[in-house]
Amino acid sequence: MMKKILFEYKGFFKGVADVLTWASITLLAFILRLDGDLTGYGTLAAQTTGILFLTKLALVYYMGTYRQSWRNTGYNDLFQVFVMVSILTVPYVTVVWAGSSLIGIPLSIPVIEFILSVFALASLRAGARFFIKYRIPRRKVNLETKRILIAGAGESGTMVAKEMLKSSDANMKPVAFVDDDLSKRNQKFMGIPVKGTVFDIPNVVRTLNIDEIIIAMPSESGDAIRRVVEKARDTDAKYRIIPPIYDLLSGKVSISQLRNVDVEDLLRRKPVQLDTKEIRSYIQGKRVLVTGAGGSIGSEIVRQISRFDPKHVVFLGRGENSIHQLVHEVNNEIPHLKYCIRICDVRDYVTLSKIFEEEKPEVVFHAAAHKHVPLMEENPSQAIFNNVMGTRNLVNLAVEHHVSHLVNISTDKAVNPTSVMGASKRIAEHIVEWGASQATNGETFVSVRFGNVLGSRGSVIPIFKDQIRKGGPITVTHPDMVRYFMTIPEASQLVLQAGALNKNGAVYVLDMGDPINIEQMARELIKLSGLEPDVDIKIEHTGIRPGEKLFEELLTAEEGTDMTQHEKIFMARKNGVMDNLEQRLNTLKRIAESGDKEAIKESIYNFVPTYTGYKNGVSKKEPADTLG
Repeated sequence: MMKKILFEYKGFFKGVADVLTWASITLLAFILRLDGDLTGYGTLAAQTTGILFLTKLALVYYMGTYRQSWRNTGYNDLFQVFVMVSILTVPYVTVVWAGSSLIGIPLSIPVIEFILSVFALASLRAGARFFIKYRIPRRKVNLETKRILIAGAGESGTMVAKEMLKSSDANMKPVAFVDDDLSKRNQKFMGIPVKGTVFDIPNVVRTLNIDEIIIAMPSESGDAIRRVVEKARDTDAKYRIIPPIYDLLSGKVSISQLRNVDVEDLLRRKPVQLDTKEIRSYIQGKRVLVTGAGGSIGSEIVRQISRFDPKHVVFLGRGENSIHQLVHEVNNEIPHLKYCIRICDVRDYVTLSKIFEEEKPEVVFHAAAHKHVPLMEENPSQAIFNNVMGTRNLVNLAVEHHVSHLVNISTDKAVNPTSVMGASKRIAEHIVEWGASQATNGETFVSVRFGNVLGSRGSVIPIFKDQIRKGGPITVTHPDMVRYFMTIPEASQLVLQAGALNKNGAVYVLDMGDPINIEQMARELIKLSGLEPDVDIKIEHTGIRPGEKLFEELLTAEEGTDMTQHEKIFMARKNGVMDNLEQRLNTLKRIAESGDKEAIKESIYNFVPTYTGYKNGVSKKEPADTLG
């Protein structure tokens, strides 16, 4: 209530200042035009000033210029002043010109008034801004102002610097930039000099007494971030980072988004360039169903599709807690999104069928799956029921209800699978291919295959962080273990893009970049925690677990790839729909219901000849708290 009263109080005085300043310009225009001699014009000048005063009062109120924040006056505010003065000047000039013989006001007077009015009202705002920002003593605070070096003199860096200068409560003073763009050397942005490149960070920190380094490079790759971090480690200054650009859905950068550098920042790649027109063409105005909506990938798909104005989104998931968390986030961050919640297991065909009948989805993203390799080795029947039969249910209903697009989330572990989980996802790809063969009228059924997702639940990084918090050790299965990694937003964006390529029956392979050594990742994470590998935190090798590989593959030897119109998406060459698929699936389901692990694995091998988990046998020993 007090804030509202204070706002209205300030607005009243700004409105009074606008009206009085603008009104005085009328008299000043007469004085300037007549060289200060108002003989014979005094009454006319007073009458004109009075009449225009009422008009100006009404315009200030109508245009709402008294609501402008003079502390933060910008070009839009000045343009609004220009428009307001023009609205008055046009009829003023017209009346003076048309009634020159009757009224007797020289035509040049409204022209002079127009120029003076724009200048005076703009100066009023600019002067107030300068006075408020630089002349009014800032409120004293207990915290000492930090001297900040900003790495990155681009748009994000200057936005961060601007907010620091604007916000006295932040206690942060930007004193210099560094940037590898040599054309910016010795230039100033926001009055702040560029003092060199990333290589010069240690020298700049020392000579300028820098307290903290802010990395403002949301569009740069992990290699660029790594160079900054390595130089920052050579100093006593702390360092923080602006999140990557795909995390900044609003497009705005602020100091409130600063956070500590994480290992994901060192691994990230250049932002994905999406063909938003193509994605919008199959999502805008459509009813979209997302299975596994509460999971890492499913929830991110919900966030991404919200940008393309779907008509309605169905959040389908088995775990009510994860769905509840998603709903809370959507309500706070995407309030415009229309959605409904359906708690359902994809294995439940009856409930799933009712959902299709009631919600009539036109686009389906299938992210529901069991994904943890060791758990599925111990529970192979559940991998079959969920990953295989759940996909079968979904594809059958999508075909029956003529869904326009179905995108199945697959994995690199489906290639030459050594695990039950990977083999089950390979079978799911075959089911989607069958669905594609049944599609009509331009309907599209595809699978998208990618590797590990950074930061997803149960993935390697959260577990490493937990082990570091406990003082170690970090457990790595093998020193040579490598994996492909992709961030959750990047993976989800490419899934949406793949759906727009409209290659029915395709299995898309995402460009995962270079594989990452797991042990090296663990060492980086220890350093980012301010600790020393092998000194503060030990690294232990526990041995490869059942079903795991040292190296993951994205393609089988016989597949190969074809290019697509998107540089980060390739298409695996396929051999058509598997023979006797329905009969094979029924046999697999019957054996899975028996619960006989070895029989299930043998059945999987008969289904997927490249599956080696059964043929080569698996170890029964499972190390505790291991990751690979």
